[in-house]
This record gives sequence, structure tokens and C-alpha cells, in this order.
Amino acid sequence: MERRLAAIVAMDMAGYTRLMQADEIGTLAAVKSDRATIIEPKVSQYNGRTIKLMGDGALMEFPSVVKAVGFAVEIQLAFKTRNVEVSEDGRIRYRVGINVGDVIAEDDDIYGEGVNLASRLEGLAEPGGICVGQTVREEVRDKLALDFKDKGEVEVKNVSRPVRVYSIRLNDKAEAFATPIVAPPVVARGKFQVAVVAIVGVCFVVAFSGLAWWQPWADRGPSNPERPAQALPKKPSIAILPFADLEGAKDRAYVVDGFTNAITANLSKFHELFVISSNSTFTYKGKTPNAGDVARDLGVRYVLAGSYEQTPRNVRITAQLIDGVEGTNVWAENYDAPREQIIEIQEDLTRRISTTLVSVIRGQAQSRALRIKDEDSLKAYDLYLRAFHFRLGKAPILEGIADLQRAIELEPDFAAAYSLLALRFSQLWRLNLADDPQDALRQARVAAQEAMALDPQDYRIHELFCSLYLYADRQHELALSECERAVSLNPNDAGIQITLAQVLTFMGRAKEGLKWVKSAKRLNPLYPPLYDWTSGFVNAVAGNYEKAIVDSRKALAAYPKSLSIRRVIIVSLVELGRLQEAKKTAEELLAIAPGFTLAKLRNAPFQHESEMNWVLGNLRKAGIPEE
Repeated sequence: MERRLAAIVAMDMAGYTRLMQADEIGTLAAVKSDRATIIEPKVSQYNGRTIKLMGDGALMEFPSVVKAVGFAVEIQLAFKTRNVEVSEDGRIRYRVGINVGDVIAEDDDIYGEGVNLASRLEGLAEPGGICVGQTVREEVRDKLALDFKDKGEVEVKNVSRPVRVYSIRLNDKAEAFATPIVAPPVVARGKFQVAVVAIVGVCFVVAFSGLAWWQPWADRGPSNPERPAQALPKKPSIAILPFADLEGAKDRAYVVDGFTNAITANLSKFHELFVISSNSTFTYKGKTPNAGDVARDLGVRYVLAGSYEQTPRNVRITAQLIDGVEGTNVWAENYDAPREQIIEIQEDLTRRISTTLVSVIRGQAQSRALRIKDEDSLKAYDLYLRAFHFRLGKAPILEGIADLQRAIELEPDFAAAYSLLALRFSQLWRLNLADDPQDALRQARVAAQEAMALDPQDYRIHELFCSLYLYADRQHELALSECERAVSLNPNDAGIQITLAQVLTFMGRAKEGLKWVKSAKRLNPLYPPLYDWTSGFVNAVAGNYEKAIVDSRKALAAYPKSLSIRRVIIVSLVELGRLQEAKKTAEELLAIAPGFTLAKLRNAPFQHESEMNWVLGNLRKAGIPEE
């Protein structure tokens, strides 16, 4: 990895979706022709190199700003000449953005703020036009006889300060730059060059076949036309749809779902991304929604879709990244590899998608909790996926514990399995389902310590320690520290933010907790009822009683026998002076749990006794007995 100053050109086709709808095959042929007959010859003439092709666009690097600008002017003039003989509806125009800045070079790719700004400038260009930043304009103003139009300062994504933007006028002065197009010299190809050409060809075919399969332009109708589109986050945002199981084997569905969840979790670890929770995206399972509808409903820019096919020996995966706002295919890839490489495939998908979306990825791809080395490891991973799906009840929790214990026997260093095992034992204890609650709590602590020793960067284990410190030990500051650590390791996990809101509320900081509830609901727009339960609790302690009742009743519809939700409603009704409603709700609670008393609530983990007494006092007024 190295840093260097580079002149970067970003370009893409304007109106790509419209042209594809009108003439898919003709448009794809035109893109291929443009690259072969205009773009690549001019790249070679100006000593540049094409970094990567992205469907209808490309990213290039040039040895100087002068050469980058000369290249851009020439290709726009060439396309302008070509379009004279083409009808208005069939004309293909490109937008071009040029920037000079610091980039990070790794392997054959570049990324960084310099690349990000070039892409933003390209988006500001008119079809057939060129936009540059102030640095580019200052570099070439005394070297190239070109006219510039000052477009003023513009706010652009992922850039902290407004950027002064200029467009290059393609007038008579610019036309003086036009030179004949000369094919680049033919270089003798060894095995490596042949492989590169083959890979580029395969990528083009994959992009085409991916579009044909996904059809982002297809009219499947909006999921809810009356629901307003959510504003896009400032960070690159993505939703990972459940991968389609091409085999449709129900007994293997958990493997495909686990693969999707793993990619979501991996991407969530990057601070530079805004990743929608899998709780929301899994509502699309088994469906073929339009990418634009998904982007609109979930408030994201990008949508990742894919398919999964497993044979006794191989795993075949297709994935593609779609710009849901523009309706364009950004990236597509096929994987066909031995089953033993499934973890590496997930890691590679995460790295590729993140590199496409983020200007600078902090460090290399996250280390894997488990690397498949042999058949025992593969079985361990399979058992882990089985236990990953949580179902309420003593029997399914015990089944998960048994699967995880077998996984650890096969793979003793499996950190993620220890982490999940600790969570399952903790749930057994918290839900009063264990035959020996103290033994369940002890085993949760032992598994948690093992997981922490193996992988201290696992955000899930820090969230679990938070719960243990709060509910078992009443160590509020330690609980908060662990929860904040979990959020810092994975800022896109909405569930952790809900946990943080609960911790802050028990500590008497409910107004801070409200911010995290709001953040979690934005991160997971199709959130589970637990979020409304938490919102009701936090709002009640914060003094927003009407809101607390509304959200608690939403949660009660999903959990009709919940005692804790009814307690929040009772406390809020008493505060609003609606004592008769509070007493009626208390009667419902006692009908569900006849033996419930205030004494059973005294172990609630409020840090301050005054808040505990406030809760008990309001429940007492509604008729909940003392003992």
C-alpha cells in the first residue's frame, strides 16, 4: 500500500437506464465500442491507465493534470462528432470529472479522497461535459488554452468543505486540441496478459448477465407508493437483500440466510458505511423487488442482490451492486469455488463492495472469526449457522447450546461460537428458563471470557458483557463502557444502539437514550417490535408519556402477554392522570400473572433509587399489590 499524488478521471454514461430500456443489446454494444475505439486509444495516447470499469463508467489515472484534461477534452469532442450522425434519442453522452489529489494505491486499484472527489465532480457535470476542481483549474490555466466556467462552491458528499467547481467550455479553443484517434500499440501477450483480457471479458459478461437477471428497470410497482422516500444518509448507504437460494432446499435455507447475515455484519463494521439491518432486508426474502423501491423504502443509495447455489463440492454465488437511485449496475461478480472457501468468498465480497462505496477503507478487510481449513471446520461452521437463528423458548435455546458446544469441540478456537454460546446461556438465565439459573449465568460468563480471549474485537461479546454487568452485577459504568465499545466496533448494528438506549435509561439518562432509539429506527427502518418496546420505556422515563403509550401499545400488539410493556403503559397513564385506564391495564397484567407483586420488581437495574421508587409508586396507585 502506498500514497501518492495522482490525476484522476471519473466518467460515466448519462441516461444509461433510459438507453438500456430502449435498446439493451445496442446500448451494451455501443459501450463496448466506445471503450475500444475512443476511450482506450486516447488513454494510451495520454499515457494513462484504466483502473477499473464499472458497468457504464470507468476510473482512470494519468501521470499529470495536463494529460488528464487533454484526454477528457479529446474524448468529449470525439463523442460530440460521433453524435452528429445519430438521432437525438440514440445519442450516447458521458459525464467526466477530473481531480488531482492524494490517493492510496493497493495492488492495481486506487482509492481515497482524491478518487472520491473525482467521482463527485463527474456527477456534477452536464451530459457531454467536464467538471474540475479548483486545483485542476489552477494547474492548467497557464498551460492549456481553455476557457472555464465558474459554477461556484458546491456541497458534495463525503467532503467536509464546499468545493469550488468549474466546467470546461468545449468551444473553438477546445476543438484545437482534437487529434486523430490512433489505436494503441499491440503488445505481445504472455499468459498473464491473456488472463487479464479474459478477466475483463468475463466481467463485462457478468455485468450484462447480472442486469438481465436483476432487471433494475423492471416495473414491479412500488411497495408502498404513499410512503414518502427517506432522505439518504450522508455516508454511502446500502441494503443487502437476502440471497436467492437457486436450489430452494428448505433444510439448507439457514446456510443461505447465514451467508447474507455474515456479509451484512462484515459491512457493518466499516464506519464509512450506513448499513441497513438484516431485520429490515429479510422482509424481502423470497421476493424480487425493484431496486429503486428497495432504495426508496429503506432510505439507501445502493442495493446488493445475489444468488446462492450449493453442490456437494462447490458453492456458486452471483452478486451485484445496484445504484437504486440511478437504476444502474455498479458492479457484478460470479464466484464458483470449493465449499471450503466460503469464508474467503464472504471476505472478498465485503472488501470489493466496501472499496466501491467508500473513499477510504480503514485498514484491510476485517479478520475472520473462523477460516475453513478442513472438513471438521466446515461442520463447525454449519453448526454455528444452525444456532445463529434465535427462537424463543427453552427447547430451541437448549438445541442451539448443544450445536454450539459441538462446533467448539470440532473447532476449539472458534471465537464467534463462544460468543453465541455465551449469549444463549445468558438468554436462558434472563428469561428464567434454566433449571439452575446460577449455573446458566456461570456458563455464560465462562463462554464470554473464552470469546473475549480469542477475539477482543468482536462487538457482540462486548454487548453481552454489557448485559451481564447491567442485569447480573448492577455495574452501570462498566455496562455503559462495554456497550459504547460495542457501538464503536460496529456503528451500524441497530440492536446494539437499542441496548445502549436501555442502559442509559436505567442510568437516569433517558434523554440521551432517545437519540439512540431514533438512530436505531433509522438504521433499521423495518425494525422489530422490541424497538417500540424500548422506545416506550425510554420515553416514559424521559417524561414523554403520550409517546410512551403509543409506542408501547404498538409493541403490545406483537407481545400481547408482556408484563413489562403493560408496566410502562400503567406508569405513563398514572402520570397523565388517567387512573381508571391505568387500573384496567393493571387488571389485565394480574390476569396474565396472578402472582405478580411490586416486590418482584425491586431487582430492576435502575441506578438511582428515586427512579425505582417512582415506578413502584405509580404501579401501586394502579392497584399492583406489594407482596
